[in-house]
Amino acid sequence: MKKILRNLFIFIIIIIFIVAFSNSYSSLSMDNLAYVLALGIDTSTNNKLKVTFQFSTTASISESGSSKKSPPVVNTVEASSLSNAVNLMNSHMGKQLNMSHCKIIIFSEEFAKQGISSEIYTLINDTQVRPSANIVVAKCDSSYYIENTKPELESLISKYYEILTNSSKYTGYMPNATIGDFFNGLLCKTCEPYAILGGISNETSQNPSTIDSQKDYTLKANESSIEGDTNSENMGVAIFKEDQLVGELNALETICFLSLRDELDNFLISVPDPNNAESYIDIFLTPDGSVSSKIDTSTGSPYIKVKAKFTGKIYSMSDNSNYLDTSVLEDISKSCDSYLESMFSNYLYRTSKEFKSDINSFGKNSLSNFLTTHKFDNYNWLKNYKDAFFDVQVDTSVKSGMLLTEI
Repeated sequence: MKKILRNLFIFIIIIIFIVAFSNSYSSLSMDNLAYVLALGIDTSTNNKLKVTFQFSTTASISESGSSKKSPPVVNTVEASSLSNAVNLMNSHMGKQLNMSHCKIIIFSEEFAKQGISSEIYTLINDTQVRPSANIVVAKCDSSYYIENTKPELESLISKYYEILTNSSKYTGYMPNATIGDFFNGLLCKTCEPYAILGGISNETSQNPSTIDSQKDYTLKANESSIEGDTNSENMGVAIFKEDQLVGELNALETICFLSLRDELDNFLISVPDPNNAESYIDIFLTPDGSVSSKIDTSTGSPYIKVKAKFTGKIYSMSDNSNYLDTSVLEDISKSCDSYLESMFSNYLYRTSKEFKSDINSFGKNSLSNFLTTHKFDNYNWLKNYKDAFFDVQVDTSVKSGMLLTEI
């Protein structure tokens, strides 16, 4: 009798599991889902927008080690809204689109100038979209950007998107901008949103001879001379005022942006040689502590005082260099101080006067000046930022090269 009851109990448990999970299995099976790796949004002449989806294929996500890769599928649809575009693509693919693996969201420059808050809110409202997905503003159609993104050192396009912004920590040429950060910037009263600036290398017809080789970090997306299988490139920052694109930063200005946000581990920069007005010295700089800022809001024109410290090592060498001489290093340090102070000041005044956008979140540091939230709201920081004044002080200690040091 006990054996019969036991077998009956096991049979009932099996039936319960089959009934409970049969529907979910059939609806969530990988065979019924289409995984989106990248999403591009452009303007459209017929409808409101054109949406490009890049899908992973079974071969492209397999770790079988096969030398032959199946390229991702790229499809485009025109629709009146992002939600309708997804719905139309569901019908076309015969599978349900899944955004849980979407690594990057690209807006064309033309579309971003019109305002992208509606699309950002729609994406954030989707529980499948991860806040860590990077957001890019491309200086071309987003569909063209996606089609030209081909990983050279990675076998999987999804892996390439995942490590896309790793270099930002040691070059400072682009930020790690996510849709979560962008959404927070839209709601924030003390800062403005920003995105990665993307484009296609060799897209502009610049004459290489006109580019100063000592200042190639003043380039931005669509301007580099890099040649390779991957034509897409990411260099610079797209600046927004509320939800509209208002400007862009080059690589040098992006270094300033990340340094002031304490999001840069180290970077390489070329400063004027104090002993030769026609040459530059390449110096590898590392922040020495966090950048500090004091903000005076006693008037409608905020006064922002910024202090930063760096340690540097000289990278460029010549046969007549005397970088072991203490007086020479002191001169280079002073030259570096002067150059960085000018660099940071120009950047800050550009964000304030030209873009009127506090992407460095100075407004958060000013909160301590107000006793209540109501008083801060009445001050209207985002409006007054355009009238800000800046005082930048930089202290740099430059040493000789990585190996050439005194014993």
